[in-house]
Amino acid sequence: MKAIQYLQYGDYSRNRLVELARPEARAGEVIVEMRTVGINPLDNTFRSGHHYAATPENLPRVGGQTGVGAVVESQSEDFKAGDRVFVRGTGFGLTADGTWREFVAAPASGLSHVPETVDDDHAAAYLAGAGYLTGYLALTELAKFRPGQTVLAPAIGGAVGMETVQVARRLGAALTISTAGNTQKAEQARAAGYEHVIDLSRESLKDGVHRITEGKGVDVVVDGVSGNLTAEVLASLAFGGTVVVAGYAGGRQANVNVTDIIWRAATIRGFTFRLFTPETVAAAGATLLGYLKEGTLHPTIGKVFPMSEAAEAVRFLIEDRPFGRVLMHARR
Repeated sequence: MKAIQYLQYGDYSRNRLVELARPEARAGEVIVEMRTVGINPLDNTFRSGHHYAATPENLPRVGGQTGVGAVVESQSEDFKAGDRVFVRGTGFGLTADGTWREFVAAPASGLSHVPETVDDDHAAAYLAGAGYLTGYLALTELAKFRPGQTVLAPAIGGAVGMETVQVARRLGAALTISTAGNTQKAEQARAAGYEHVIDLSRESLKDGVHRITEGKGVDVVVDGVSGNLTAEVLASLAFGGTVVVAGYAGGRQANVNVTDIIWRAATIRGFTFRLFTPETVAAAGATLLGYLKEGTLHPTIGKVFPMSEAAEAVRFLIEDRPFGRVLMHARR
C-alpha cells in the first residue's frame, strides 16, 4: 500500500511517498480503507522534531492523526464492511503510525460512524486540526464558559479560531470575535457568516475588541496563535476573564504587560489533551457529533491535495494559512 512516511526529522520534504505492507487486523481492530485524511499543525511540529516525543525511537513514522474511510475488515461487532468511519487512535501520527496511508488497522475504540448527510471530505475536515474538540473542551472544561458570555478566538481561517467560534455560538455566546491577517481573508470570513472579524492589517486586536464590545473586553479567549498577539489578547480581556492558550501558530515567545494580568484578575490556562480523562474527551466528542448531525457545525475545506503531494500540502497549511482545513485524498 502507499503511505507517507519520514525516516528522519526535518523539513517538509521528509514526507515521502513509499510502499509499505498492508496491515492485518488483530482482535478488536478494524481495517479501514482511507479516503480523505486531515493535516494538523502538530503533524508538522512532530516531523520537524519540535515535540517532546520526537525521539529517534519514534522513527520511522507514518504521519497523520485523523481521517475518514470505509471498513473493509472488522474484528469488532460495532463495525461491518462498508461502514464509513471517522478514524483516530491513541498516538496516531506521533508515537504510532498514522492515517496518511491507504489502509489503517485501528482499534474499534478509535472509530465512530460518519453521518450519512456528511460527505468524506467534510467529515475529514470536521476532525482535521482538532479545532472543534479543542474549542469545546477549552470553553467548557477550562474556561467554565456560561451562556451570554463573550468569546474571542483569533485566526478565523485556522481550526482553533474558526471552530471555537462555531462551538461558542452553539453554546450560547452573546458575542463571538475572531481576527484575520489581511482584508481579503476578513472579507471572506464575513461573507461566510462570521460577523465580527478584526482585520489586523487595519486595526490592532485590542482596538478591534474594544470597538466591538464597547470597551468592555471579552470574557474568554481561546488562543491558537500566541506569539506577538499574546500581549494584545491579555489587553482585550474583561475583568475576571480567562485566556486558554491552545497553540502557537504565531510563535512560541511572547512579551506581555503583567499589569494586564494583575489588574484584570486574569486566569491563564494552558491547553493539552493530556489534561482530560478519556471519558471526558469521549463525552465531548459525542456532543460535538450531535452538533454536526443537527447542522450547527460547518466544517470548512481550504484545499484538498493528492497524497503524493504531502510535502506541499503541509507547507501550504503552515505557510499560506488558508481559510479552512487542508486535506489529502488517500487513494486519488
